[in-house]
Amino acid sequence: MRIRRTVEVVWLTLLMVAGWAGSVPAASSTVGLIRVQGAIGPATSGYITRAIEVATERGYEALILQLDTPGGLLDSTKEIVQAFYASRVPVVVYVAPEGANAGSAGCFITLAAHVAAMAPNTSIGAAHPVALSPVGGSQGTDEVMKQKLENFATSYIEAIAQKRGRNVEWAKASVRESASITAEKALELNVIEIIARDVPDLLRQLDGRSVEERTLRTAGAEVVEIPMLARERLFQRLWRPEVMFILMLIAIYGIIGELSNPGAIFPGVVGAIALILVLYMAAILPVNLAGLALIALAILLFIADVFAPSHGVLTVGGVVAFLLGALMLFNRAEPGFRLSLSYIVPGVILTTAFFVWVVAAGLKAQFLPVKVGRESMIGLRTTALTRIDASGGKVFVEGEYWTAVSDSPVEEGTRVEIVGVEGLTLKVKPVTG
Repeated sequence: MRIRRTVEVVWLTLLMVAGWAGSVPAASSTVGLIRVQGAIGPATSGYITRAIEVATERGYEALILQLDTPGGLLDSTKEIVQAFYASRVPVVVYVAPEGANAGSAGCFITLAAHVAAMAPNTSIGAAHPVALSPVGGSQGTDEVMKQKLENFATSYIEAIAQKRGRNVEWAKASVRESASITAEKALELNVIEIIARDVPDLLRQLDGRSVEERTLRTAGAEVVEIPMLARERLFQRLWRPEVMFILMLIAIYGIIGELSNPGAIFPGVVGAIALILVLYMAAILPVNLAGLALIALAILLFIADVFAPSHGVLTVGGVVAFLLGALMLFNRAEPGFRLSLSYIVPGVILTTAFFVWVVAAGLKAQFLPVKVGRESMIGLRTTALTRIDASGGKVFVEGEYWTAVSDSPVEEGTRVEIVGVEGLTLKVKPVTG
């Protein structure tokens, strides 16, 4: 009897423990979040790749990439796509907030995600590649090279769409025809899977979705943002037209300032560093060669006006050329790569002032006659104290007595002009007229 009662007590205890355990809510999952805004470049690629590694190590349920980009570098885009393919954590690309755009490279990245989502009133597309010349412009690339680049981009985005089961025909049209659509149209055409108002809404719609033979549990998940490192943030901010424009001005001021005032060193060093950064950034930004040519012409006109008696006409031409060059410097057809007048106008004013006063003064100073040392005595006139011939004579110059020689005899009391200095001997000639 006692044994039976003991068994009943144990059984009831086990039932109570099981019931208590069942009433405890399961631990919520964790989702990583990263935000990418601006041009896609090496810094962006490194940030996204690192975030995927962090999400994998921490065992996150998924990684959300909130995206808003006008485009970027194809090599960096390929690295991001490859990181998506190799990721063991489902990557969700979410084009947001409202008004955001996944253009050009952003279209490739969105289509390559495990799950593609967009906020209302956003857009995606215009993935036609910009043919980059050696300095980053869209000119200078022949038609054959453009066609090769377009064919590669078309086949690449087609492969991405096929792998993710998305609309292949629209993907190809986004490259060949620069097609661009809204979030609502993208959902209708099977370009994306979800339209979400915000991240909580996105997590709710992701919950229960099967991704790579894995069912996502994201309802009520904790969202942990993976921030950019300081170096990633720095390089990401460099990929902007206004930053490149300012660096270009610094490069011009520094290098021209060093050439017009040799020996200053500091302006030359700063200008050289700025020039290297400009060349580095030109690999992604759509720089227009016509704009660069006009800016170079403006610099030449500013310098030429220092020596030519143009009464300021060349300077005016330089101002016009610099203004037009700055307006044309970036391909304004590319959204997100437009240089504001709030940068152009002050840049034109500062550059004009720099060349009119600083550079002009420095260049003119290099052509002034020597005012110190023995060379400064050439051209001075004085009176012969004794007869001067090839064997020598005496003159008094600058408070000192000098030995003087002359190719033609000069009588005492005759006015002479110094034409040369050889050691401690002056070479003179008689003043005529």
